[in-house]
Amino acid sequence: MAKPKVYLAFLAYLLSILGWLYVFLFHKKDEFALYHAKQSLALTLAVIGAPVLWIVVGWIVSWIPYIGFILAVSLFALLMALYFALVVAWIVGMINALQAKRKPIPVVGRWAERIPID
Repeated sequence: MAKPKVYLAFLAYLLSILGWLYVFLFHKKDEFALYHAKQSLALTLAVIGAPVLWIVVGWIVSWIPYIGFILAVSLFALLMALYFALVVAWIVGMINALQAKRKPIPVVGRWAERIPID
């Protein structure tokens, strides 16, 4: 078995969009780097999708008379908690990549393993 290229896996996390895109385009044969690129892709999608979801749900909930606005603003606390968890997942992913571990990151890791990249 070939030695995993930890620098490519780490690069997928460190450079966010450019990192996993580089691995997907130029290093598809390296399964270890590809695994971590998928993890980083899922993390990036969660970071982009979370505020979009908050805006949509907040807008819908804000139409409820009296408490809608309060609920919409309260959802922001959940968004910040999710962002904190995603930062932790990002750090765990980089540590796993540097230690040559193939473990899913917290929050979105299991979902990322199902991303089909061929």
